[in-house]
Amino acid sequence: MKTPSRIGFLFAALTILACDGSSRLPEYELAGATMGTTFNIKVVAPPDDGAMEALRQQIRDKLDSVEMLTSTYIKESELSLFNANPSTDWIDVSADLCNVIEQALTLSRETDGAFDITVGPLVNLWGFGAEGFANQPPTTDEIQLALSRVGYQRLRTRCDVPALRKQRSDLYVDLSGWAKGYAVDQLASLLDETAFTDYLVEIGGELRAQGLNADRHKWAIAIEKPDTAGRDIQLVLRLTGTGVATSGDYRNYFEYEGVRYSHTIDSQSGWPVSHSLAAVTVINESAATADALATALLVLGPERGLSMADKLGVAGYFLLRGPAGIEARTTPSFDQMYKL
Repeated sequence: MKTPSRIGFLFAALTILACDGSSRLPEYELAGATMGTTFNIKVVAPPDDGAMEALRQQIRDKLDSVEMLTSTYIKESELSLFNANPSTDWIDVSADLCNVIEQALTLSRETDGAFDITVGPLVNLWGFGAEGFANQPPTTDEIQLALSRVGYQRLRTRCDVPALRKQRSDLYVDLSGWAKGYAVDQLASLLDETAFTDYLVEIGGELRAQGLNADRHKWAIAIEKPDTAGRDIQLVLRLTGTGVATSGDYRNYFEYEGVRYSHTIDSQSGWPVSHSLAAVTVINESAATADALATALLVLGPERGLSMADKLGVAGYFLLRGPAGIEARTTPSFDQMYKL
């Protein structure tokens, strides 16, 4: 699974494209730092500066609450406190945390563990998590020890209480493949509730587009080429009313003795992915679901990933490295939606 983008090393696979034109409506932009990355929000034709100032504080409060719910980097977050609790009995948690974990577990089940929210021990072991950087691969014994702690089947939810239960005391939940998309969805809901109809929300490359942009067109979203040396555009999509997320192996990694080790970890093998699939973009109404599915499909690789995407009806755009360069493959749902 993928880990949060780091400050100064942003994994921004999706870029908001600006449009020129004299008939543009006014547009208000909010930007800042959150969840170890950045956020960017564009709102078209806001009612007045006072409303936007109030919205700015609401957005900050919402982002802070998501971090305090889901972060493994903040020791006082609810998720960190749950991870630190050695009990294997039912542990009372907030309804928000229970619901988030139950939703993420559903994706773990649907993807047969390709998206596994208990992969945290492996993520930390490889130096892509809250425990700091690594500059060389772990030993086989270390990987096997971390693998013994991984398995989404060992986590139970009872959200009518609400409560969570671990089947082993050192189970470690990592929501980094879900949390940014979840935060995007939360901000989109906030904007909907405050009667904004045309906006784009982006956090660390995961986004949701609603309504139309300032030029009264669908939002233009660029998917970048999976290239470690630059940030060129691979494809531009026109979107509205949906979330988008990309997972790739080309931004967050380390090299050791000429081998590149990606931050996307296969929870079955314990190793970073090393196949020809460089990036997957998923379009889904929920940015959190798109985030998790993009991670799962990247873990599975080109053949199994496309098969899983077809089975689940995912609108997916796959970029593979081949002898002739980057090759794009799409799922039937993606083709139907965008008629590429």
